[in-house]
Amino acid sequence: MKHSTTPQTRRGHRGGPARRIGRTLALVLPVFMVLSGTLAVTRVNWTGSPADSVLAASDVTSAAIPARTAARAPEDVLREQLMSELQDKDPGAVLTHLQRAVNGRPSLARHCSSIARALGTAAVRIYGASRAQSYARPVCDTSFATGVLAAHS
Repeated sequence: MKHSTTPQTRRGHRGGPARRIGRTLALVLPVFMVLSGTLAVTRVNWTGSPADSVLAASDVTSAAIPARTAARAPEDVLREQLMSELQDKDPGAVLTHLQRAVNGRPSLARHCSSIARALGTAAVRIYGASRAQSYARPVCDTSFATGVLAAHS
């Protein structure tokens, strides 16, 4: 019996054009995906001014931001928007919007606790301590409840 030194596949052939095409795609496709993703990211307007935008990144707070607030910090704009929303809606809905904003824009996470605490304090003024406390949820490490407690004390 003669043994071959050439590699064999399970079916007994070394591969054909399909195998070569597959190998080529395995090498070329990741390079193409990385380059196209990089080009797409470079076309996103990261400055925040919508006038020069080629691709607009979706933002939870962008629909409600007036043009005069574009120069302010995003966390200040979000805080102001949620505080005014607290006048019309219950704190549960406002906390949901805060969580969505932080999820959609992770750079706001470090400001989440202070915003939630301010919302808790404002909720006590509007709804009273016991009713405001009933809306407390673990958004931003229970900072809303901390704000309620601070305003009640």
